[in-house]
Amino acid sequence: MIAALDHVQLAAPPGSEDALRAYYAGVLGMTEIPKPPALAARGGCWFRAGPVQLHLGIEPDFRPARKAHPGLRVTGIEAFAARLAAHGADVHWDDHLPGHRRFYAEDPVGNRLEFLEPVDG
Repeated sequence: MIAALDHVQLAAPPGSEDALRAYYAGVLGMTEIPKPPALAARGGCWFRAGPVQLHLGIEPDFRPARKAHPGLRVTGIEAFAARLAAHGADVHWDDHLPGHRRFYAEDPVGNRLEFLEPVDG
């Protein structure tokens, strides 16, 4: 039986690791976690925030995910959106999910990310 979601993998273009580290660790505040040596040879990087893991794998003919996306639950969504905007991210608010505040932004290689916070009540 499925017990939990272990990680989400997104694709990225060759040579984008420094930009990914700057964004996922520097802007989003995630911690980079080491890849096993056999996988590290393929490039890319992995990140964690609490139990959430995002793996970014290198894809030679990369095309960013424009519709598919991880939904990342945050606390203090207004401050989090302001943090991303201060780092140059375009923040797009969406009010179509009842019981949540949410916005979308793109990572430095164009992958869509959703950030959401449940609304009390």
